[in-house]
Amino acid sequence: MAGNISVRLAWRNLWRHSRRTWLTLGAMVFSNVLLVFMIALQQGSYSMMIDNSLRAFSGHIQIQAEGYFDEQKMRMVVPNISSLAASVRETLTAETVAARAIGFAMAASEERSFGIQITGVEPAFEPLVSTIPGLVSEGVYLKDTMASEIVIGKVLARNLKIEVGDELTLLGGGFDGSIAAAIVTVVGIFETGMVDLDRGVAQIPLQTFQDVFTMNGAGHRIVIGAPDLDTVPTWQAQLSAVVANTNLRVLDWDKLNPGLQQAIKADMSSASFMYFVLVVLVAFSVLNTQLMSVLERTREFGIMMALGLKPGRLSALILSETSMLAFMGLVMGVALGFCVTLYLSIEGFTYPGMEEMAGRFNLPSKMYPTISWLSMLLGPSFVFLGSLLAAIYPALRIHKLQPVAAMRSV
Repeated sequence: MAGNISVRLAWRNLWRHSRRTWLTLGAMVFSNVLLVFMIALQQGSYSMMIDNSLRAFSGHIQIQAEGYFDEQKMRMVVPNISSLAASVRETLTAETVAARAIGFAMAASEERSFGIQITGVEPAFEPLVSTIPGLVSEGVYLKDTMASEIVIGKVLARNLKIEVGDELTLLGGGFDGSIAAAIVTVVGIFETGMVDLDRGVAQIPLQTFQDVFTMNGAGHRIVIGAPDLDTVPTWQAQLSAVVANTNLRVLDWDKLNPGLQQAIKADMSSASFMYFVLVVLVAFSVLNTQLMSVLERTREFGIMMALGLKPGRLSALILSETSMLAFMGLVMGVALGFCVTLYLSIEGFTYPGMEEMAGRFNLPSKMYPTISWLSMLLGPSFVFLGSLLAAIYPALRIHKLQPVAAMRSV
C-alpha cells in the first residue's frame, strides 16, 4: 500500500510543472533517438566499409599455400588452382570464387619501363570478387582466357605513355627460374582512385600468366567473396575441411586485412566520446529539473518531515520521479528510434555527394543502418543510468533540511 502511494505521489509531482517535465522528457527522447540511429548507422557503415574494402581486391576469404601470406614468394603455390577453385564453387554452391596468380615483371613501352605487379585472373569470375573490372574507364576488361591481353591502371598508362591498343613488353622471372617474357596488348585501362593500385598493378588472363611464368597450372590465391560477414566463419570451416591434410591454409578477412579492425576501433573510440558528451548533457538537464523541483518544494518537505516522514522516504520519492521520467524517455526514444532506423535500413541512407563518390569507386551509393539489440539499447541504457545518477544529489540534499527552517522557506 505504501509503495502504491509513493508511486502515485511521484507521478503527481512529476506533472506539477508539465512544461518543464515535457522539456526534460523531450531532451531524453531526442538523445535516445539520436543514439539509436547513430549507433545503428555506425554499425552499418562498418559493415559497408569492410565489404567495400574486401570487394575491392582481397575478398572475404582466401586459400593460399602455407607461409605465402607472410613471405609471398613465387614458389609458394596452390597446385592445379583452377580445378581447386571449381571444387570450391561446388562446395559453397557459389560463383564468387576466383583463382589468381601473382608475379612481378618489368613492363616496357616504346619510351619507358616500370616495375609492376602482374596478376593472372580468371576473366569470367574476377568481376564477381573484385571491383576493378567495373572500373575500366577506357577499352574493355579481359574476356579471352588465353589471349595475350592486359589491363593496366590509369597512372601506369600515363607513365608509360601508352593507350588502349598499344603493345607492352613484360620481362620477369618464371616459377622454375627461367626468364618470363611476353608481348601483350593493352585492352583496357582502369581507374580505382587509389594511386598505388593504378600505378603498380596490371591484370592478364590466368592461363596466359601460367604460360608466361611457367606455372604448370599453379597459382597463388583462391579468392572467395561471401554474401555477408556472418557467412565467413561457416564458409571458412567448410573450406578448412576441403584443404585438410594439405599445405594450404584458409585465411579470413580479419587475417588478410588487420588494418581494418584497427581503423574501426579508432573510429569507435572517437564516436564513444561524442556519445558520452551527449549522455552528460542529458544528465545535467535531469539534474537541473530535479534540483529545481527540490528547491521549490522545500517548505512542503519541511511540513512532511515535521509530520514524521523520514528524509529517506522523501529521497526515494525524488528517485522514483526520476526513474519514471527516465523510463518514459527510454521507451519513447527506443520506439521512435527503432521506427526511424527500420525505415532507413530498408530505404537506405545517403548524403549529398555520396552517390557520385560511390559511383567513382564502383561501390554502393547508400548506407544501411544495422538494427540489433546493441544499437537499440546501448545508448538509451546509458542515458537512463546517467539520469538516475544525476538525481542522487537532489535526493541527498533533502537529508540536510531542518523541518522548522524548511517550513519557513518561501
